[in-house]
Amino acid sequence: MNDDEAVERSLAGDLAAYEALVARYSVLAHRTASMLGAGDEAEDVVQEAFVKAFRHLASFRRDSPFRPWLLRIVANETHNLTRSRGRRSELTLRLGATASVAAPDDPEGAAVATDRRSRLLEAVRRLPERERQAVVCRYFLQLTEAETAQVLDWPVGTVKSSTHRGLARLREEVGNELA
Repeated sequence: MNDDEAVERSLAGDLAAYEALVARYSVLAHRTASMLGAGDEAEDVVQEAFVKAFRHLASFRRDSPFRPWLLRIVANETHNLTRSRGRRSELTLRLGATASVAAPDDPEGAAVATDRRSRLLEAVRRLPERERQAVVCRYFLQLTEAETAQVLDWPVGTVKSSTHRGLARLREEVGNELA
């Protein structure tokens, strides 16, 4: 069952159809919350986002894709969480978010790849919030510019400029080989 059918069936009261959407997008929603700053509270953010999405499913525009709409709710819930904590959001990235490029039988290559990945992730953590959000959505979550704009509730031009500035900072900080 595709997303459109699952939404239609959910609106008709079929909870199994909504469970299919939850199963399909739970990992992505959790990764989004974690990367946008929820940290250890990502599971709570995701749960609240799915509850809100279900409650507001009737207002979902059926001519739009479900995934960016859901991720926008996750992003808003993450923002609410970080704001309520009374401090700047702290990005918690898992090393598993990026795949290792070294062969397991190449210890030197593995060490270099781990070092590069660590430097890149630390540099991403230090980006200003708007630039970090744009870079995370575009490159870690692999969203299009339009999807990123929808998720973050920004104009596409803001996504482009924030992504450009973020990548420029990353190039400066970690070198051209990583950016």
